[in-house]
Amino acid sequence: MFSVNVIVTLSVPLLTAIGYGLYCGYQHRSKINELRKQGVAMPEWNWITGHLLLLGKYLDPLPSNAFVQLAMQDLSLEWGETEVFLMDVWPIFPAYYVVYDPQTAVQVSTKLNLPKTSNHLKFMLPIVGGPNIHSMMGSEWKSWRAIFNPGFSANSMTDLMPAVIDSVQVFADILRENVGSGIIKLDELTTRLTMEVILKVTLDMDSGHQRSEHEISRALKRITAWHSFWDPRVLANPIRPFIQKYYGSVMNRIIQKELRQRFQEIKENNNNSNEKSLEKNSKRAKSVITLALEAYLADPLFNNNGISTDTLDDHFASYASYQIRLFLFAGNDTTSSSILYVYHMLFKHPEIMTKVKEEHDRIFGTDPSTAGDLLKNDPSLLNQCLLTVAVIKETLRMFPPASTNRGGQEGTHLTDRHGNVYPTDYVGASILHQAAHYNPRVWPRVNEFLPERWLVEKDHELYPDPGAWRPFEQGPRNCIGQTLVWNEMRVVLVMTLRTFKIEPAYDEYDVIRKQSEGSFTKLGRWAGIVKDGPKTVHGERAYQTEEAGGHPADGYPCRISLAS
Repeated sequence: MFSVNVIVTLSVPLLTAIGYGLYCGYQHRSKINELRKQGVAMPEWNWITGHLLLLGKYLDPLPSNAFVQLAMQDLSLEWGETEVFLMDVWPIFPAYYVVYDPQTAVQVSTKLNLPKTSNHLKFMLPIVGGPNIHSMMGSEWKSWRAIFNPGFSANSMTDLMPAVIDSVQVFADILRENVGSGIIKLDELTTRLTMEVILKVTLDMDSGHQRSEHEISRALKRITAWHSFWDPRVLANPIRPFIQKYYGSVMNRIIQKELRQRFQEIKENNNNSNEKSLEKNSKRAKSVITLALEAYLADPLFNNNGISTDTLDDHFASYASYQIRLFLFAGNDTTSSSILYVYHMLFKHPEIMTKVKEEHDRIFGTDPSTAGDLLKNDPSLLNQCLLTVAVIKETLRMFPPASTNRGGQEGTHLTDRHGNVYPTDYVGASILHQAAHYNPRVWPRVNEFLPERWLVEKDHELYPDPGAWRPFEQGPRNCIGQTLVWNEMRVVLVMTLRTFKIEPAYDEYDVIRKQSEGSFTKLGRWAGIVKDGPKTVHGERAYQTEEAGGHPADGYPCRISLAS
Protein backbone atom coordinates (compact mmCIF):
# COMPACT_ATOMS: atom_id res chain seq x y z
CA MET A 1 0.00 0.00 0.00
CA PHE A 2 2.82 2.39 0.87
CA SER A 3 4.48 1.90 -2.47
CA VAL A 4 1.20 2.48 -4.29
CA ASN A 5 0.68 5.75 -2.39
CA VAL A 6 4.19 6.86 -3.26
CA ILE A 7 3.63 6.07 -6.92
CA VAL A 8 0.33 7.96 -6.93
CA THR A 9 1.91 10.92 -5.12
CA LEU A 10 4.73 11.11 -7.67
CA SER A 11 2.51 10.46 -10.67
CA VAL A 12 -0.01 13.23 -10.06
CA PRO A 13 2.35 16.21 -10.50
CA LEU A 14 4.13 14.44 -13.37
CA LEU A 15 0.89 13.76 -15.23
CA THR A 16 -0.27 17.31 -14.47
CA ALA A 17 2.91 18.73 -15.97
CA ILE A 18 2.61 16.52 -19.05
CA GLY A 19 -1.03 17.48 -19.46
CA TYR A 20 -0.25 21.16 -19.13
CA GLY A 21 2.57 20.85 -21.66
CA LEU A 22 0.26 19.13 -24.15
CA TYR A 23 -2.38 21.81 -23.61
CA CYS A 24 0.13 24.64 -24.20
CA GLY A 25 1.45 22.84 -27.25
CA TYR A 26 -2.01 22.41 -28.72
CA GLN A 27 -2.88 26.06 -28.10
CA HIS A 28 0.36 27.20 -29.72
CA ARG A 29 0.12 24.94 -32.76
CA SER A 30 -3.53 25.97 -33.24
CA LYS A 31 -2.52 29.61 -33.54
CA ILE A 32 0.22 28.76 -36.04
CA ASN A 33 -2.20 26.61 -38.01
CA GLU A 34 -4.63 29.52 -38.19
CA LEU A 35 -1.89 31.74 -39.64
CA ARG A 36 -1.06 28.97 -42.11
CA LYS A 37 -4.70 28.89 -43.23
CA GLN A 38 -4.59 32.66 -43.70
CA GLY A 39 -1.80 32.17 -46.22
CA VAL A 40 1.16 33.38 -44.13
CA ALA A 41 4.35 32.19 -45.82
CA MET A 42 6.05 29.29 -44.01
CA PRO A 43 7.93 26.08 -44.85
CA GLU A 44 6.14 22.74 -44.69
CA TRP A 45 4.75 22.50 -41.18
CA ASN A 46 3.83 19.66 -38.83
CA TRP A 47 1.27 19.73 -36.02
CA ILE A 48 3.58 17.76 -33.71
CA THR A 49 7.06 19.06 -34.50
CA GLY A 50 6.37 22.40 -36.16
CA HIS A 51 9.58 23.20 -38.05
CA LEU A 52 11.99 21.46 -35.67
CA LEU A 53 12.67 18.54 -38.01
CA LEU A 54 13.07 20.93 -40.91
CA LEU A 55 15.71 22.90 -39.02
CA GLY A 56 17.47 19.63 -38.21
CA LYS A 57 17.59 18.85 -41.93
CA TYR A 58 19.61 22.04 -42.53
CA LEU A 59 21.81 21.51 -39.49
CA ASP A 60 22.80 17.95 -40.44
CA PRO A 61 25.20 18.88 -43.29
CA LEU A 62 27.01 21.40 -41.06
CA PRO A 63 29.69 20.80 -38.44
CA SER A 64 28.13 20.05 -35.05
CA ASN A 65 29.37 23.34 -33.56
CA ALA A 66 28.37 25.56 -36.49
CA PHE A 67 26.36 28.71 -35.80
CA VAL A 68 22.66 27.76 -36.06
CA GLN A 69 22.09 30.95 -38.04
CA LEU A 70 24.13 29.44 -40.88
CA ALA A 71 21.52 26.70 -41.23
CA MET A 72 18.81 29.34 -41.14
CA GLN A 73 20.66 31.25 -43.86
CA ASP A 74 20.55 28.21 -46.14
CA LEU A 75 16.86 27.72 -45.43
CA SER A 76 16.11 31.39 -46.03
CA LEU A 77 17.48 31.35 -49.56
CA GLU A 78 14.55 29.14 -50.53
CA TRP A 79 12.17 31.95 -49.62
CA GLY A 80 13.46 34.62 -51.98
CA GLU A 81 9.97 35.43 -53.22
CA THR A 82 8.78 36.93 -49.92
CA GLU A 83 12.04 37.31 -47.95
CA VAL A 84 9.78 36.92 -44.91
CA PHE A 85 8.48 33.58 -43.59
CA LEU A 86 7.30 32.03 -40.34
CA MET A 87 9.40 29.56 -38.34
CA ASP A 88 7.86 27.49 -35.55
CA VAL A 89 10.49 25.78 -33.40
CA TRP A 90 8.44 25.79 -30.19
CA PRO A 91 9.15 24.82 -27.42
CA ILE A 92 12.85 25.59 -27.96
CA PHE A 93 12.03 29.13 -29.09
CA PRO A 94 8.81 31.09 -29.66
CA ALA A 95 7.47 31.25 -33.22
CA TYR A 96 8.84 34.18 -35.21
CA TYR A 97 8.96 35.65 -38.69
CA VAL A 98 12.36 35.31 -40.32
CA VAL A 99 13.03 38.65 -42.03
CA TYR A 100 15.78 39.40 -44.52
CA ASP A 101 14.10 41.93 -46.77
CA PRO A 102 15.61 45.38 -46.01
CA GLN A 103 12.30 47.24 -46.12
CA THR A 104 10.57 44.79 -43.79
CA ALA A 105 13.60 44.83 -41.48
CA VAL A 106 13.31 48.61 -41.21
CA GLN A 107 9.67 48.15 -40.17
CA VAL A 108 10.75 45.78 -37.39
CA SER A 109 13.59 47.89 -35.98
CA THR A 110 12.62 51.47 -36.77
CA LYS A 111 9.13 52.24 -38.05
CA LEU A 112 7.31 49.90 -35.65
CA ASN A 113 10.24 49.39 -33.27
CA LEU A 114 8.71 46.11 -32.16
CA PRO A 115 9.26 45.39 -28.46
CA LYS A 116 11.70 43.07 -26.85
CA THR A 117 10.17 40.07 -25.12
CA SER A 118 10.62 38.30 -21.81
CA ASN A 119 12.66 35.71 -23.69
CA HIS A 120 15.42 38.28 -24.23
CA LEU A 121 15.95 38.49 -20.49
CA LYS A 122 15.47 34.73 -20.10
CA PHE A 123 18.19 33.85 -22.62
CA MET A 124 20.60 36.61 -21.52
CA LEU A 125 19.99 36.32 -17.77
CA PRO A 126 22.88 33.93 -16.98
CA ILE A 127 25.27 36.26 -18.80
CA VAL A 128 24.07 39.66 -17.59
CA GLY A 129 22.40 38.78 -14.28
CA GLY A 130 19.25 40.89 -14.55
CA PRO A 131 17.27 43.50 -16.53
CA ASN A 132 19.47 45.30 -19.06
CA ILE A 133 19.20 47.68 -21.98
CA HIS A 134 19.15 44.73 -24.36
CA SER A 135 15.97 43.32 -22.80
CA MET A 136 14.31 46.37 -21.17
CA MET A 137 11.33 48.08 -22.74
CA GLY A 138 9.53 51.41 -22.61
CA SER A 139 10.46 54.10 -20.10
CA GLU A 140 12.79 51.78 -18.18
CA TRP A 141 14.88 51.21 -21.31
CA LYS A 142 14.90 54.93 -22.15
CA SER A 143 16.07 55.88 -18.64
CA TRP A 144 18.93 53.41 -18.54
CA ARG A 145 20.00 54.04 -22.12
CA ALA A 146 20.14 57.76 -21.28
CA ILE A 147 22.28 57.03 -18.22
CA PHE A 148 24.88 55.18 -20.31
CA ASN A 149 24.74 57.16 -23.57
CA PRO A 150 27.30 59.79 -22.43
CA GLY A 151 29.92 57.13 -21.75
CA PHE A 152 29.69 55.77 -25.30
CA SER A 153 29.46 59.11 -27.08
CA ALA A 154 31.94 59.96 -29.85
CA ASN A 155 33.65 62.57 -27.63
CA SER A 156 34.04 60.15 -24.75
CA MET A 157 35.43 57.43 -27.00
CA THR A 158 37.95 59.93 -28.43
CA ASP A 159 39.07 60.84 -24.90
CA LEU A 160 39.61 57.15 -24.18
CA MET A 161 41.54 56.51 -27.38
CA PRO A 162 44.97 56.51 -25.63
CA ALA A 163 43.84 53.62 -23.43
CA VAL A 164 42.74 51.66 -26.50
CA ILE A 165 46.06 52.37 -28.24
CA ASP A 166 48.07 51.25 -25.19
CA SER A 167 46.20 47.93 -25.13
CA VAL A 168 46.67 47.42 -28.86
CA GLN A 169 50.40 48.06 -28.40
CA VAL A 170 50.51 45.23 -25.85
CA PHE A 171 48.66 43.06 -28.38
CA ALA A 172 51.25 43.93 -31.04
CA ASP A 173 54.05 43.08 -28.60
CA ILE A 174 52.48 39.68 -27.95
CA LEU A 175 52.15 39.04 -31.69
CA ARG A 176 55.85 39.81 -32.07
CA GLU A 177 56.69 37.36 -29.29
CA ASN A 178 54.81 34.66 -31.23
CA VAL A 179 56.55 35.26 -34.55
CA GLY A 180 57.95 31.93 -35.71
CA SER A 181 56.73 30.10 -32.59
CA GLY A 182 54.55 27.60 -34.44
CA ILE A 183 50.77 27.33 -34.59
CA ILE A 184 48.87 29.52 -32.15
CA LYS A 185 45.16 30.12 -31.65
CA LEU A 186 44.68 33.79 -32.39
CA ASP A 187 41.17 33.85 -30.92
CA GLU A 188 42.66 33.69 -27.43
CA LEU A 189 44.83 36.74 -28.09
CA THR A 190 42.13 38.91 -29.67
CA THR A 191 39.65 37.99 -26.94
CA ARG A 192 42.13 38.99 -24.25
CA LEU A 193 42.74 42.28 -26.08
CA THR A 194 39.07 43.19 -26.36
CA MET A 195 38.38 42.21 -22.75
CA GLU A 196 41.24 44.41 -21.53
CA VAL A 197 39.89 47.31 -23.59
CA ILE A 198 36.27 46.96 -22.47
CA LEU A 199 37.33 46.70 -18.81
CA LYS A 200 39.34 49.90 -19.13
CA VAL A 201 36.68 51.79 -21.06
CA THR A 202 33.73 50.76 -18.91
CA LEU A 203 35.24 50.43 -15.43
CA ASP A 204 38.53 52.34 -15.72
CA MET A 205 40.17 49.07 -14.67
CA ASP A 206 43.84 48.51 -15.54
CA SER A 207 43.41 44.77 -15.64
CA GLY A 208 46.59 43.72 -17.47
CA HIS A 209 44.39 40.96 -18.84
CA GLN A 210 46.47 40.30 -21.96
CA ARG A 211 49.38 39.17 -19.82
CA SER A 212 47.53 37.56 -16.94
CA GLU A 213 43.90 36.46 -17.04
CA HIS A 214 41.68 38.63 -14.88
CA GLU A 215 39.17 37.07 -12.51
CA ILE A 216 36.19 38.76 -14.13
CA SER A 217 37.11 37.42 -17.56
CA ARG A 218 37.55 33.93 -16.16
CA ALA A 219 34.07 34.14 -14.64
CA LEU A 220 32.47 35.35 -17.87
CA LYS A 221 34.24 32.59 -19.80
CA ARG A 222 32.80 29.96 -17.44
CA ILE A 223 29.30 31.39 -17.81
CA THR A 224 29.40 31.45 -21.62
CA ALA A 225 30.97 27.98 -21.77
CA TRP A 226 27.82 26.68 -20.09
CA HIS A 227 25.45 28.76 -22.18
CA SER A 228 23.46 28.37 -25.37
CA PHE A 229 20.65 30.45 -26.81
CA TRP A 230 18.93 27.42 -28.32
CA ASP A 231 20.73 24.06 -27.86
CA PRO A 232 18.54 21.87 -25.57
CA ARG A 233 21.53 19.65 -24.78
CA VAL A 234 23.13 22.59 -22.98
CA LEU A 235 20.02 24.23 -21.59
CA ALA A 236 18.77 20.99 -20.00
CA ASN A 237 22.00 20.29 -18.11
CA PRO A 238 20.96 20.25 -14.41
CA ILE A 239 24.20 21.71 -13.05
CA ARG A 240 24.34 24.59 -15.55
CA PRO A 241 22.26 27.07 -13.47
CA PHE A 242 24.39 26.55 -10.37
CA ILE A 243 27.69 27.09 -12.19
CA GLN A 244 26.40 30.18 -13.97
CA LYS A 245 24.92 31.62 -10.79
CA TYR A 246 28.19 31.20 -8.89
CA TYR A 247 30.31 32.89 -11.55
CA GLY A 248 27.64 35.56 -11.95
CA SER A 249 28.07 36.42 -8.27
CA VAL A 250 31.83 36.67 -8.86
CA MET A 251 31.25 39.19 -11.65
CA ASN A 252 28.79 41.20 -9.54
CA ARG A 253 31.22 41.40 -6.64
CA ILE A 254 34.06 42.73 -8.79
CA ILE A 255 31.92 45.18 -10.75
CA GLN A 256 30.18 46.60 -7.71
CA LYS A 257 33.50 47.05 -5.93
CA GLU A 258 34.76 49.14 -8.87
CA LEU A 259 31.42 50.92 -9.10
CA ARG A 260 31.46 52.03 -5.48
CA GLN A 261 35.09 53.08 -5.73
CA ARG A 262 34.31 55.32 -8.74
CA PHE A 263 31.32 56.71 -6.84
CA GLN A 264 33.47 57.69 -3.88
CA GLU A 265 36.03 59.32 -6.18
CA ILE A 266 33.30 61.44 -7.76
CA LYS A 267 31.95 62.45 -4.34
CA GLU A 268 35.41 63.41 -3.14
CA ASN A 269 36.09 65.41 -6.30
CA ASN A 270 32.78 67.24 -5.95
CA ASN A 271 33.59 68.11 -2.35
CA ASN A 272 37.15 69.16 -3.14
CA SER A 273 37.51 72.92 -3.38
CA ASN A 274 41.13 72.76 -4.57
CA GLU A 275 41.01 74.29 -8.08
CA LYS A 276 44.19 72.54 -9.27
CA SER A 277 42.81 69.17 -8.20
CA LEU A 278 39.51 69.88 -9.96
CA GLU A 279 41.32 70.94 -13.12
CA LYS A 280 43.43 67.76 -13.06
CA ASN A 281 40.39 65.52 -12.65
CA SER A 282 38.44 67.35 -15.35
CA LYS A 283 41.18 66.57 -17.89
CA ARG A 284 41.30 62.89 -17.04
CA ALA A 285 39.45 60.68 -19.54
CA LYS A 286 36.30 59.39 -17.90
CA SER A 287 35.18 55.79 -18.14
CA VAL A 288 31.67 54.74 -19.09
CA ILE A 289 30.72 54.01 -15.50
CA THR A 290 32.10 57.36 -14.26
CA LEU A 291 29.94 59.25 -16.74
CA ALA A 292 26.98 57.02 -15.88
CA LEU A 293 27.43 57.82 -12.18
CA GLU A 294 27.59 61.53 -12.93
CA ALA A 295 24.36 61.23 -14.92
CA TYR A 296 22.83 59.28 -12.04
CA LEU A 297 23.78 61.96 -9.52
CA ALA A 298 22.35 64.69 -11.73
CA ASP A 299 19.12 62.83 -12.51
CA PRO A 300 16.13 64.21 -10.54
CA LEU A 301 14.46 60.83 -10.89
CA PHE A 302 16.85 59.58 -8.21
CA ASN A 303 17.43 62.73 -6.15
CA ASN A 304 13.79 63.79 -5.96
CA ASN A 305 12.74 60.42 -4.65
CA GLY A 306 14.63 60.95 -1.44
CA ILE A 307 17.53 58.68 -2.33
CA SER A 308 20.65 59.76 -0.52
CA THR A 309 23.56 60.56 -2.79
CA ASP A 310 26.04 60.17 0.07
CA THR A 311 26.03 56.43 -0.53
CA LEU A 312 25.37 54.55 -3.73
CA ASP A 313 21.83 53.23 -3.95
CA ASP A 314 21.80 49.40 -3.93
CA HIS A 315 19.15 49.25 -6.65
CA PHE A 316 21.22 51.45 -8.95
CA ALA A 317 24.37 49.47 -8.15
CA SER A 318 22.67 46.18 -9.05
CA TYR A 319 21.14 47.47 -12.27
CA ALA A 320 24.35 49.21 -13.30
CA SER A 321 26.17 45.90 -12.79
CA TYR A 322 23.77 44.19 -15.18
CA GLN A 323 24.53 46.79 -17.84
CA ILE A 324 28.28 46.47 -17.35
CA ARG A 325 28.04 42.68 -17.66
CA LEU A 326 26.17 43.19 -20.93
CA PHE A 327 28.90 45.54 -22.20
CA LEU A 328 31.65 43.12 -21.18
CA PHE A 329 29.95 40.30 -23.07
CA ALA A 330 29.02 42.24 -26.21
CA GLY A 331 32.14 44.40 -26.36
CA ASN A 332 34.44 41.44 -25.89
CA ASP A 333 33.16 38.48 -27.89
CA THR A 334 31.74 40.11 -31.01
CA THR A 335 34.62 42.55 -31.43
CA SER A 336 37.31 39.90 -31.03
CA SER A 337 35.71 37.56 -33.57
CA SER A 338 35.25 40.43 -36.03
CA ILE A 339 38.96 41.35 -35.78
CA LEU A 340 39.84 37.75 -36.61
CA TYR A 341 37.64 37.72 -39.67
CA VAL A 342 39.19 40.94 -41.00
CA TYR A 343 42.64 39.32 -40.74
CA HIS A 344 41.24 36.22 -42.43
CA MET A 345 39.65 38.03 -45.36
CA LEU A 346 42.72 40.19 -45.97
CA PHE A 347 44.90 37.08 -46.01
CA LYS A 348 42.58 35.55 -48.61
CA HIS A 349 42.71 38.75 -50.70
CA PRO A 350 46.36 39.90 -50.75
CA GLU A 351 45.68 42.53 -53.43
CA ILE A 352 43.30 44.29 -51.02
CA MET A 353 45.78 43.86 -48.17
CA THR A 354 48.39 45.69 -50.26
CA LYS A 355 46.02 48.61 -50.86
CA VAL A 356 45.14 48.87 -47.16
CA LYS A 357 48.84 48.97 -46.23
CA GLU A 358 49.40 51.69 -48.82
CA GLU A 359 46.57 53.69 -47.26
CA HIS A 360 48.20 53.38 -43.83
CA ASP A 361 51.60 54.42 -45.22
CA ARG A 362 50.04 57.49 -46.81
CA ILE A 363 48.25 58.59 -43.64
CA PHE A 364 50.69 57.54 -40.90
CA GLY A 365 54.04 57.43 -42.67
CA THR A 366 56.05 54.39 -43.61
CA ASP A 367 57.25 53.50 -40.09
CA PRO A 368 54.46 51.38 -38.50
CA SER A 369 55.95 51.79 -35.01
CA THR A 370 54.98 55.49 -34.93
CA ALA A 371 51.29 54.95 -35.70
CA GLY A 372 50.24 54.68 -32.05
CA ASP A 373 51.84 57.97 -31.03
CA LEU A 374 50.43 59.71 -34.09
CA LEU A 375 46.94 58.52 -33.20
CA LYS A 376 47.29 59.65 -29.60
CA ASN A 377 48.15 63.14 -30.82
CA ASP A 378 45.48 63.19 -33.53
CA PRO A 379 42.73 60.51 -33.28
CA SER A 380 40.95 62.11 -36.24
CA LEU A 381 43.52 60.46 -38.53
CA LEU A 382 41.37 57.34 -38.31
CA ASN A 383 38.67 59.17 -40.26
CA GLN A 384 40.96 59.24 -43.29
CA CYS A 385 41.18 55.43 -43.40
CA LEU A 386 38.34 55.02 -45.88
CA LEU A 387 39.49 51.73 -47.40
CA THR A 388 40.13 50.30 -43.94
CA VAL A 389 36.55 51.12 -42.96
CA ALA A 390 35.28 49.58 -46.21
CA VAL A 391 37.20 46.36 -45.47
CA ILE A 392 35.68 46.19 -41.98
CA LYS A 393 32.17 46.82 -43.32
CA GLU A 394 32.50 44.13 -45.97
CA THR A 395 33.87 41.66 -43.40
CA LEU A 396 30.95 42.37 -41.08
CA ARG A 397 28.62 41.85 -44.03
CA MET A 398 30.04 38.40 -44.69
CA PHE A 399 30.50 37.39 -41.03
CA PRO A 400 27.84 39.19 -38.95
CA PRO A 401 28.25 38.16 -35.30
CA ALA A 402 24.57 38.15 -34.29
CA SER A 403 20.97 38.69 -35.31
CA THR A 404 18.00 40.62 -33.91
CA ASN A 405 14.84 39.27 -32.31
CA ARG A 406 11.71 41.27 -31.46
CA GLY A 407 8.39 40.31 -29.95
CA GLY A 408 4.94 40.60 -31.45
CA GLN A 409 2.66 43.54 -30.79
CA GLU A 410 -1.12 43.41 -30.75
CA GLY A 411 -2.79 45.24 -33.60
CA THR A 412 0.35 45.63 -35.72
CA HIS A 413 1.59 43.79 -38.79
CA LEU A 414 4.56 43.59 -41.12
CA THR A 415 4.25 44.00 -44.86
CA ASP A 416 6.67 42.49 -47.36
CA ARG A 417 7.69 44.08 -50.67
CA HIS A 418 4.73 42.45 -52.46
CA GLY A 419 2.19 43.80 -49.98
CA ASN A 420 1.64 40.51 -48.13
CA VAL A 421 0.61 41.04 -44.50
CA TYR A 422 2.12 39.28 -41.47
CA PRO A 423 0.17 39.81 -38.20
CA THR A 424 2.39 40.24 -35.13
CA ASP A 425 -0.29 39.75 -32.47
CA TYR A 426 1.19 36.37 -31.55
CA VAL A 427 4.36 35.99 -33.64
CA GLY A 428 7.49 38.11 -33.24
CA ALA A 429 10.21 38.80 -35.80
CA SER A 430 13.86 37.88 -36.23
CA ILE A 431 15.99 39.98 -38.56
CA LEU A 432 18.38 37.28 -39.71
CA HIS A 433 21.61 39.16 -40.42
CA GLN A 434 23.26 36.23 -42.19
CA ALA A 435 20.43 36.00 -44.71
CA ALA A 436 20.01 39.78 -44.97
CA HIS A 437 23.71 40.20 -45.74
CA TYR A 438 23.64 37.43 -48.37
CA ASN A 439 20.37 38.38 -50.05
CA PRO A 440 21.24 38.00 -53.77
CA ARG A 441 18.44 40.36 -54.80
CA VAL A 442 19.94 43.18 -52.74
CA TRP A 443 23.68 42.54 -52.95
CA PRO A 444 25.27 42.27 -56.43
CA ARG A 445 28.03 39.62 -56.52
CA VAL A 446 26.86 38.64 -53.07
CA ASN A 447 29.45 35.93 -52.40
CA GLU A 448 32.43 38.10 -53.36
CA PHE A 449 34.52 40.11 -50.91
CA LEU A 450 34.18 43.60 -52.41
CA PRO A 451 35.18 46.46 -50.08
CA GLU A 452 34.69 48.83 -53.01
CA ARG A 453 30.95 48.51 -52.63
CA TRP A 454 31.35 50.83 -49.62
CA LEU A 455 33.29 53.44 -51.61
CA VAL A 456 31.12 53.90 -54.70
CA GLU A 457 28.56 56.66 -55.38
CA LYS A 458 24.82 56.19 -54.93
CA ASP A 459 24.16 55.63 -58.61
CA HIS A 460 26.65 52.72 -58.81
CA GLU A 461 25.26 49.19 -59.08
CA LEU A 462 27.31 48.07 -56.04
CA TYR A 463 25.98 50.83 -53.77
CA PRO A 464 24.37 49.10 -50.74
CA ASP A 465 20.72 49.39 -49.79
CA PRO A 466 20.77 51.46 -46.53
CA GLY A 467 18.49 48.96 -44.79
CA ALA A 468 20.41 45.86 -45.80
CA TRP A 469 23.59 46.15 -43.67
CA ARG A 470 22.77 45.56 -40.00
CA PRO A 471 25.65 44.24 -37.83
CA PHE A 472 25.05 47.01 -35.25
CA GLU A 473 21.31 47.00 -35.99
CA GLN A 474 19.34 50.11 -36.87
CA GLY A 475 16.74 52.28 -35.22
CA PRO A 476 16.46 53.52 -31.63
CA ARG A 477 17.86 50.29 -30.18
CA ASN A 478 21.03 50.12 -32.25
CA CYS A 479 24.31 49.05 -30.60
CA ILE A 480 25.30 51.58 -27.93
CA GLY A 481 28.99 50.61 -28.19
CA GLN A 482 29.52 50.76 -31.96
CA THR A 483 31.79 53.83 -31.81
CA LEU A 484 34.17 51.93 -29.53
CA VAL A 485 34.10 48.94 -31.89
CA TRP A 486 34.96 51.11 -34.89
CA ASN A 487 37.82 52.81 -33.04
CA GLU A 488 39.23 49.57 -31.67
CA MET A 489 39.13 47.66 -34.96
CA ARG A 490 40.70 50.48 -36.97
CA VAL A 491 43.48 50.98 -34.41
CA VAL A 492 44.26 47.24 -34.42
CA LEU A 493 44.59 47.18 -38.20
CA VAL A 494 46.67 50.36 -38.40
CA MET A 495 49.09 49.13 -35.73
CA THR A 496 49.51 45.51 -36.89
CA LEU A 497 48.83 44.94 -40.60
CA ARG A 498 52.10 46.43 -41.85
CA THR A 499 54.20 44.58 -39.27
CA PHE A 500 52.79 41.05 -39.17
CA LYS A 501 51.59 38.38 -41.54
CA ILE A 502 48.86 36.22 -40.04
CA GLU A 503 48.37 32.99 -41.99
CA PRO A 504 45.64 30.45 -41.12
CA ALA A 505 47.00 26.95 -40.44
CA TYR A 506 43.89 24.78 -40.41
CA ASP A 507 45.39 22.00 -42.57
CA GLU A 508 48.35 21.56 -40.22
CA TYR A 509 46.12 21.88 -37.18
CA ASP A 510 43.76 19.14 -38.38
CA VAL A 511 46.65 16.76 -39.02
CA ILE A 512 48.18 17.42 -35.58
CA ARG A 513 44.83 16.99 -33.85
CA LYS A 514 44.21 13.64 -35.54
CA GLN A 515 47.72 12.43 -34.64
CA SER A 516 47.12 13.30 -30.98
CA GLU A 517 43.89 11.32 -30.69
CA GLY A 518 43.62 8.91 -27.79
CA SER A 519 43.66 5.13 -28.14
CA PHE A 520 39.90 4.74 -27.75
CA THR A 521 39.22 7.32 -30.45
CA LYS A 522 41.66 5.63 -32.81
CA LEU A 523 40.06 2.24 -32.09
CA GLY A 524 36.63 3.69 -32.72
CA ARG A 525 37.81 5.20 -35.99
CA TRP A 526 39.30 1.83 -37.05
CA ALA A 527 36.02 0.10 -36.21
CA GLY A 528 34.03 2.70 -38.12
CA ILE A 529 32.23 3.95 -35.00
CA VAL A 530 34.02 7.30 -34.90
CA LYS A 531 33.70 9.22 -38.15
CA ASP A 532 34.85 12.65 -39.22
CA GLY A 533 32.01 15.09 -39.65
CA PRO A 534 32.01 18.04 -42.04
CA LYS A 535 34.71 20.62 -41.31
CA THR A 536 33.62 23.44 -43.59
CA VAL A 537 30.56 25.55 -44.28
CA HIS A 538 30.23 26.49 -47.95
CA GLY A 539 33.93 25.68 -48.29
CA GLU A 540 34.98 27.92 -45.40
CA ARG A 541 37.06 26.17 -42.72
CA ALA A 542 37.01 29.23 -40.45
CA TYR A 543 33.21 29.00 -40.21
CA GLN A 544 31.31 30.77 -37.45
CA THR A 545 30.56 28.62 -34.41
CA GLU A 546 27.95 28.59 -31.67
CA GLU A 547 30.51 30.11 -29.30
CA ALA A 548 29.22 33.53 -28.25
CA GLY A 549 29.96 36.19 -30.84
CA GLY A 550 30.26 33.72 -33.74
CA HIS A 551 33.93 32.93 -33.19
CA PRO A 552 35.79 31.11 -35.98
CA ALA A 553 36.16 27.36 -35.64
CA ASP A 554 38.86 25.94 -33.36
CA GLY A 555 40.03 29.36 -32.19
CA TYR A 556 41.57 30.25 -35.57
CA PRO A 557 44.86 28.31 -35.59
CA CYS A 558 47.47 30.31 -37.46
CA ARG A 559 51.13 31.13 -37.87
CA ILE A 560 52.54 34.61 -37.31
CA SER A 561 55.50 35.98 -39.20
CA LEU A 562 56.90 39.42 -39.94
CA ALA A 563 55.36 41.12 -42.95
CA SER A 564 57.63 41.50 -45.94
